[in-house]
Amino acid sequence: MLRWTITFIILAIIAGIFGFGGIAAGAASIAKILFFLFIVLFIISLITGRKKI
Repeated sequence: MLRWTITFIILAIIAGIFGFGGIAAGAASIAKILFFLFIVLFIISLITGRKKI
């Protein structure tokens, strides 16, 4: 999931450089949502963790 976030951030930067403001804003918002989703899932996995049997 972090890989998708990085992909959309790079897409937003490239679109911003070439002047595609709408595409850049869309890609940046998708990257932001994916990043926060990744953080939430990461924290949940840290809390639950692997239980030793």
